[in-house]
Amino acid sequence: MKATTLLKGSAAALLLCGTSLSAEELTIWTINYTSDRQVSALTAAEAEFEALMPGVDVEIVMRGTDEHKTALRVAAGSDTGPDIYAYWAGLGLGGEYVQAGLSTDLSPYYESYGWSDRLTAPSQAFSESFAEGKHGIPFRFSGEAVYYNKELFAKAGIESEPQTYEELKEAAVALKAAGIPAFTFGGTVNWHVMRLMDVILETTCGVDKHDALMAMELDWATEPCALEAFTEMKWWTDDHFLKPFMGIDNRQSTTLWFANRAAMMLEGDWHVPTIDENADMENFGLFPFPTGTGRLYGFAEYMYVSTKSDQADLAAKFLDMFTSDEFQTAHLGAFGALSVNKNVKQGDDALALHREWLEVFAQAEGTFVNGDQAFPLDVTTEYFRVINELASGDLEPQAAADAMAGFISNH
Repeated sequence: MKATTLLKGSAAALLLCGTSLSAEELTIWTINYTSDRQVSALTAAEAEFEALMPGVDVEIVMRGTDEHKTALRVAAGSDTGPDIYAYWAGLGLGGEYVQAGLSTDLSPYYESYGWSDRLTAPSQAFSESFAEGKHGIPFRFSGEAVYYNKELFAKAGIESEPQTYEELKEAAVALKAAGIPAFTFGGTVNWHVMRLMDVILETTCGVDKHDALMAMELDWATEPCALEAFTEMKWWTDDHFLKPFMGIDNRQSTTLWFANRAAMMLEGDWHVPTIDENADMENFGLFPFPTGTGRLYGFAEYMYVSTKSDQADLAAKFLDMFTSDEFQTAHLGAFGALSVNKNVKQGDDALALHREWLEVFAQAEGTFVNGDQAFPLDVTTEYFRVINELASGDLEPQAAADAMAGFISNH
């Protein structure tokens, strides 16, 4: 058993972590989680599978989010790589690798292990979206919402959670008057700031136009709600972000939030264990971003078996154990409020914010995914660039809308 954490390194170094696999080795690549409970769950998975399969050595390699993405891009263009890789399941991330042939069709294992009956329907939604057969198995189905510091809200005279977008803006103005930035984001990781643009677009456009813009079926340059979204985004980044934000990452942003430097974060249900491990949970609350559509912002994460692996059967056994009733029950709450296993439910001893999340999930009227999962990878890269330049003051809203439209028209 060997858990490895990698934060930096050359492409060659990244490849070394997944090469020369023997018949009794199983290598898994995933991101470097912030919560001790999440890391402990992965460590337990190594130990339990090695006990289940004597003679097998499991290595889980954990990297920072962007380093993990880089490692997979390198592996995709080589003859080596992991047996299993964890990745986000949308088109622009996991879907790209499915379409590129990096993912093994797991249909035989879904049938033999009964995964379709075991797993929740929403979490399975991406398994058949991008190629023939079934690709990947969900291990996390996440929602994202606004976490807030109750003490800072009270200091600004905010007596209740915002129920509408206008009320959220009013809260931001009240916080600013009290000398408190509304939000903290980490600008060095493009996807962190992107989250706010995603939910604002849902707010200004509504369900149909939001989805059409993300599907590249509407013109970003001429659709009024797209311009309105960029205008609203500029309002937030100009006056209601903790600054400077472009020089810090999401982890540093979280540290500043715990230090009472800003009132809110836009994070997922995976954030609950991090709060539990670093602060008094009673001082924090959460509410869905008030888009007005009723849909919940979120995504699924899958574990995929690589087509470069000669250990597909062994990998499937690991995935079966990881999603089993026993393992999911033992580590319930580590990766989010909901288990992907429909037989595993939170009990009366659930963390307070997990209980709030269960209500959020129950009340959701559908979902919409993060922009970097909705778009193809090259469009995502442009989306990141446009948002960053808008947030930095280098693009005006109409220019941002024009840039998106221009790139998509040449896609």
